[in-house]
Amino acid sequence: MKNVGTAPQAAGAPSNPPGSGVVPLHADGRTRREVARLLLEQGPVSAASVAEVLGLSPTAVRRHIDALVADGEATSREAPRRGQRGRGRPAKLFLLTEPGRARFGHAYDDLAVAALRFLAEQGGEEAVRAFAQRRVDALVDRHRAAVVAQGGPADRAKALAAALTREGYAASSRHVGAGEQLCQHHCPVAHVAAEFPQFCETETAAFADLLGTHVQRLATIARGDAACTTHVPVTVGDTQQAHPVTGAGHSPRPEAGRTARTPDGGKPA
Repeated sequence: MKNVGTAPQAAGAPSNPPGSGVVPLHADGRTRREVARLLLEQGPVSAASVAEVLGLSPTAVRRHIDALVADGEATSREAPRRGQRGRGRPAKLFLLTEPGRARFGHAYDDLAVAALRFLAEQGGEEAVRAFAQRRVDALVDRHRAAVVAQGGPADRAKALAAALTREGYAASSRHVGAGEQLCQHHCPVAHVAAEFPQFCETETAAFADLLGTHVQRLATIARGDAACTTHVPVTVGDTQQAHPVTGAGHSPRPEAGRTARTPDGGKPA
């Protein structure tokens, strides 16, 4: 990303004075976050107002706002009309979108964990499992028809990956060895699942039922892995009947003589 303003300063030259509009390269990310913070706290707000608060030029601020808009983290609306409008483009005000607000974090995860702890205290582990099961059933039912319409586990895994992506899991499926590896690169409930593994267990069992074969969870974001990775066997002997996975640590063992590995070649946690 290029600097805004003049060429880089020579060694020993004084730093850019406040209000110069020059944003050093190393400060780019920090400045964009400050721009986003003002859109969060004061939006809808004009680029000129943000520039005045931060002591930057409107051009520099617009560059950051344009980047936030391009990433879907900010949006604009026309400023309210006051009096007779003159020539030129209507003034724009900017504010963050929901994805933009998410960069500042939510208390939702903490609230969910607290609620599940209370549920566990009142109804025990089975109450948490029942809640997790209802959640995954609702997710699966929305896409069951589209997934089971596919021919076999490999095609179903690809359809499931597409369905999970639509649900916000950023999923993909690729052929590896004797099967497919279904990878979920994002998990909306990872923070909760780290304390309540029932969420991962019920999800794995639901995948087995939906794909029509036993599956093996190799890695999870909740355990600190880079992605949630599920091995889906596609050999002839593995396509006859689904074998749901139940209980923590009770996934089917890897094929004899083979070590389960994650997509990057490492052993699962």
